[in-house]
Amino acid sequence: MILLGLDPGLGTTGWGVIAAEGNRLRHIGNGQIKTEPSMPLPRRLTYLHAALAEMIRVERPDGAAVEEVLGNSNAQSTLKLGQARGIVLLSAAQAGLIVGEYHPSIVKKAVVGTGGADKKQIQAMVGHLLPGVKLAGPDAADALAVAITHAHHLASARAQMRRTGISA
Repeated sequence: MILLGLDPGLGTTGWGVIAAEGNRLRHIGNGQIKTEPSMPLPRRLTYLHAALAEMIRVERPDGAAVEEVLGNSNAQSTLKLGQARGIVLLSAAQAGLIVGEYHPSIVKKAVVGTGGADKKQIQAMVGHLLPGVKLAGPDAADALAVAITHAHHLASARAQMRRTGISA
């Protein structure tokens, strides 16, 4: 199964694609989509949507996962981040992908083992779990962590279904 992880942001949206074969994970690709802060917001959102649609067309994932966003003290920043997240969700849904959503602490716990992990710890564990990966940046590492989390959750759900005799 090919899984796409997405770390939404208006300035930088990270993406990461992995193959999940049972418990084995393999890196396929990762990158960052950057928008120009001087551009008007509608143009930035349009650019983000087009870039995501093209990446999804090229990578052809079977499913996607998006990190939930946390609010901060700046309401304007939180609103813009939410708008970018909406574009990320829209892009995946328009491509027909079923999208999982994960809180950042769930992603950190799944990848590092603790919900309070920092970005350096996430990058180190992504490198350990996907040997040889060349990270395009911290947002791409976060996106790969989201994809890894999704792979683990899907594997757990399949195992639970087998134990209870439910077929997928």
